[in-house]
Amino acid sequence: MRVVVKVGTSTLAHPTGHINIRLVESLCKTLADLQNAGHQILLVSSGAIGMGVGKLKLPGRPADMASKQAAAAVGQCELMYTYDKLFTEYNHTVAQVLLTGADVEDKTRRANIEATLKRLLEMGAIPIINENDTVSTAEIAAVPSLGDNDTLAAIVAVSVRADLLILLSDIDGLYTADPRKDTTARLIPTVEAITPEIETLAGGAVSGQGTGGMVTKLAAARRVTRHGIPMVIANGASPLCLYDIVEGKPVGTRFLGQPKKEDA
Repeated sequence: MRVVVKVGTSTLAHPTGHINIRLVESLCKTLADLQNAGHQILLVSSGAIGMGVGKLKLPGRPADMASKQAAAAVGQCELMYTYDKLFTEYNHTVAQVLLTGADVEDKTRRANIEATLKRLLEMGAIPIINENDTVSTAEIAAVPSLGDNDTLAAIVAVSVRADLLILLSDIDGLYTADPRKDTTARLIPTVEAITPEIETLAGGAVSGQGTGGMVTKLAAARRVTRHGIPMVIANGASPLCLYDIVEGKPVGTRFLGQPKKEDA
């Protein structure tokens, strides 16, 4: 299968902003093994600003835009160095792909992106994709465009005609209520269609580090499922869950793909 995996900042990093080495090592090992099994893997990775904050030893996430973008520039180097080192240990080549909203919205640029990603997959490389925070302020300012990597991952999944999109976060999936506030909340294992009732279950961001919450995840699900691509929301605390998800076993919340429509 062609699988797009998105991992968020809250999964990749400790609260200090420094990389969670044990988790990232497990993630890369699992993805490398899935690639060895014959799957094509694309990784959409957040974390540049958080990594930069830790690398620069800043007291916290900067308040001004220029400092956030500077942190992203430093953090992206740290992020790619780590991925390159770990995937190389398992004999896999990675490729960095940084995108902006303008790249996606322009038809010519988008066609070039799709061609590059497809050729990288044909060459056996693992594309590692992030929004280009050093030139784009969409995700940093949380304004509509790409705006968050849940949206970016969905766009990538549609662009490469993926068979599955997996969003790894710090929550187990979609619940009937906020599990952090309501002890009676139940995990919803399968969503056949995104109805108004399902949409009402979406809350705000669930992490102090990430920019995406359940609202953005449901928007991503809506985007990919209408193109026939199923999507799974799962807890990234144990990347080994990726094996079960790819095999179709019940993990997290699976949104079923709908009959395909024209690309949007």
